[in-house]
Amino acid sequence: MPVIKILPHAEYCPQGTEIKAAPGTSICEALLENAIEIEHACEMSCACTTCHVVVRQGFASLGEMDETEEDLLDRAWGLEPNSRLSCQAILSQQDVTIEIPKYPINHAKEVH
Repeated sequence: MPVIKILPHAEYCPQGTEIKAAPGTSICEALLENAIEIEHACEMSCACTTCHVVVRQGFASLGEMDETEEDLLDRAWGLEPNSRLSCQAILSQQDVTIEIPKYPINHAKEVH
């Protein structure tokens, strides 16, 4: 099972951590299943950018990005060339390292 290394984030994961997830799982699903409550205002339907992450290692191993995700990422705060929507970034067999940006696009936090 691949390991997702999450770099420290003041709100979601202050110390940083590592979690395991099955191949075929989205990064967002893996985070939520491991009590890392990343924003996902559209319920993982690829309709917003609140689950934006920056993939620091393992970017090429993730599932292909479709046109909808590419278009939405243009609106994400802190966009970088290795940004993905975590709800659309599907794990393969390779480990990945991610950073959750400091701010989501939402000004008000969603409650799920």
